[in-house]
Amino acid sequence: MRIEKDTLGEVKLPDNAYYGAQTKRAAGNFPISGLTLPRRFIRAQGIVKLAAVRANCALGLIDSRKAKAIEKAALEIINGAHDNHFVVDVYQAGAGTSQNMNANEVIANRAIEILKGKKGDYKRIHPNDHVNMAQSTNDTIPASMYISAFEAVRDDLLPVLTALKDTLSGKAKEFDGIVKAGRTHLQDAVPIRLGQEFSGYSAAVKNDIRRISQASGSLLYLPIGGNAVGTGINSTPGFQRYVIREIRKITNTKFRSCENLFEGIQNVNPALEVSASLRGLSITLTKIANDIRLLSSGPRTGFAEIQLPAVQPGSSIMPGKVNPVMAEMLNMVCFQVIGNDTTIAYATQASQLELNVMMPVIAYNLLSSIEILTNGIRVFNQKCLKGIRADSERCKKLAETTLAIVTALNPIIGYESAAEVSKEAFRTGKSVKQVTVEKGILEKPLADRLLDPMKLTGK
Repeated sequence: MRIEKDTLGEVKLPDNAYYGAQTKRAAGNFPISGLTLPRRFIRAQGIVKLAAVRANCALGLIDSRKAKAIEKAALEIINGAHDNHFVVDVYQAGAGTSQNMNANEVIANRAIEILKGKKGDYKRIHPNDHVNMAQSTNDTIPASMYISAFEAVRDDLLPVLTALKDTLSGKAKEFDGIVKAGRTHLQDAVPIRLGQEFSGYSAAVKNDIRRISQASGSLLYLPIGGNAVGTGINSTPGFQRYVIREIRKITNTKFRSCENLFEGIQNVNPALEVSASLRGLSITLTKIANDIRLLSSGPRTGFAEIQLPAVQPGSSIMPGKVNPVMAEMLNMVCFQVIGNDTTIAYATQASQLELNVMMPVIAYNLLSSIEILTNGIRVFNQKCLKGIRADSERCKKLAETTLAIVTALNPIIGYESAAEVSKEAFRTGKSVKQVTVEKGILEKPLADRLLDPMKLTGK
């Protein structure tokens, strides 16, 4: 054990812990969930601290020996070497002060080691005076949130969404020759091709990719350099420009400064904007997953128009039962994301005066949404969508017997007469074509041509 002091007194720490007194107090104060901010966020904290020390060194505010040690420690944070020393619960002190100090202390103590000193010897390198120089929780936490969320969307979510869109587009082409009954209000509707149905799913995902890409652009504007309230107190002129330049170099991404640092610290609306786009995606995916469940329902008492790959037994009591488990999983992911968005919305509107103090829970929920959507979509695509097969005969039979095919007769016999044909077909169990021919409304060749389900689906 070692003993450290902070402004409140002495704190005992395990000697192998890189975190310090403030982190230890926070871990004791907030034993709430056992959840901590994820790897991507910690990595982003390392990026911010690395950029800051390089900026301060360039401005002559910290000597190169200390700066090199802090740089090396920050790089280790970026690479994930000390994740187990980030121990503060998600539900912590407002704004993320404890999270910021966790990073400051881990980097300081590791840098002290690099300089051949002992942990806790803050005369060598101090968590606040050196690692946190020219910074505040209030600008480093939103900057870390935006960097991590932008990279997660760009590198994780958008690639799996593109793969999902491509699979759906491929299925649209594969199933284009299969005619089936359309359904509106879950009732018989005019014929549609199974490929057309899947093309709608592909286009919906494409639109969500566009919306998410546009929303994530707002994450490129960082409030770093605004410090506590936007004034940049205790920072040297030029720090803001230097630190943004270094973040761009480290990430190879065109991050830039907020147009107004006061607004950038008062609000975290970029997180809200991205979360809203993820909520929209979740609604799209829920619709697709529910359709897949309906279209595959059966195999004898449901729609049974498509067959899903069997990935596991479906029942602990009914032998041979196979359930649409991947679609069900995706539903649950989407419902969680919608719940996360509600949390983010409430936490975002909780901004007061110069600061939003709810940033840790916003960051956690935003990154969680991106992660579970990424993983859920990947598995759904690989283990469900790619293996879908169509029952073309079942689809054709339903297309030929749908009562709504009578719609094609409207221009010839009128809506009311067509309705009578539909009712007769329903009462007798005959097809619309049979009733039309038997009642002498149309000659069979003309009925065959006008009531051909495939021709009624357009090009």
